[in-house]
Amino acid sequence: MQRLRAPSGVPEAIPVAMAEVEDCHLGRFEAMASPCSVLINGGGVGEAEELTRIAAKEALRIERAFSRYRSDNIVHRINHSEGRPVPVDEETAKLLDYAATCHEISGGLFDITSGVLRKVWTFDGSTRVPSPEAVRAVLAFVGWQKVEYDGSSIRLPAGMQIDFGGIGKEYAVDRAATLLAEKAERAFLVNFGGDLYASGERSGGRAWGVGIDDPSRTGDAILYRVELRGGGLATSGDARRFVMYEGRRLGHILDPRTGWPVEGAPRAITVIASSCVEAGTLSTLAYLQGSAAESFLKAQKVQYQLI
Repeated sequence: MQRLRAPSGVPEAIPVAMAEVEDCHLGRFEAMASPCSVLINGGGVGEAEELTRIAAKEALRIERAFSRYRSDNIVHRINHSEGRPVPVDEETAKLLDYAATCHEISGGLFDITSGVLRKVWTFDGSTRVPSPEAVRAVLAFVGWQKVEYDGSSIRLPAGMQIDFGGIGKEYAVDRAATLLAEKAERAFLVNFGGDLYASGERSGGRAWGVGIDDPSRTGDAILYRVELRGGGLATSGDARRFVMYEGRRLGHILDPRTGWPVEGAPRAITVIASSCVEAGTLSTLAYLQGSAAESFLKAQKVQYQLI
């Protein structure tokens, strides 16, 4: 998987809160509709706060640039272009290049145009499920192969949309970690809503302990603990977003070929890789394989754990 890099912008600051946890300083803030944090192993609180603000600033920049919920960014312009070509900047092009590569290597399972299916699906733990007719109607607007993209501009057929939600938060983690690595003299851990990157081991050669949500219980129940010594970590599963259908629990990851949630996949898949984007992409691709998820992960030769 290729690395995604981009320059940092200069958005206004967002509030951060500081605390101490064992031998680390913990900085917290909210971004991308998620609780975010930065752990700095040792040092002074002033240094930790500065690093947290750097991470928060970058998270906010990326949210503003690529969130589908905003009306003032490139994603909105693309999604409301009504069939007209839209020029893209270098950073957007890199994200689109990556998405196109993932679509190709996954045989169409990874598709950033499938976000339009949220018009009929709401994964809130209820039993509300759209009709097959409603899903088919929206599915007509899904398919990266229908998009015209040449590296400098993109044209979507009218009614289609793109959604970077499948890689956006992971990309923000890696971007923040890149900026922190230029400033930090100590090991750190970036955590944006459960997508993580660790710069290296804590003092004394200790790993960072990462708790993984128990999908069978609500609240903050932890099913297992992963030791992260460096690199990115991401988890895909149905712990937080799902619907109940005919006695089955269906997770929020949709098969773009059918418009319905993937069935037969593990309850949770955690992957550790060289970057958070790579970890997130592999965990999602594995989930999309359904019952073949573990065979897929073994073939990738990455560290993983699944339920």
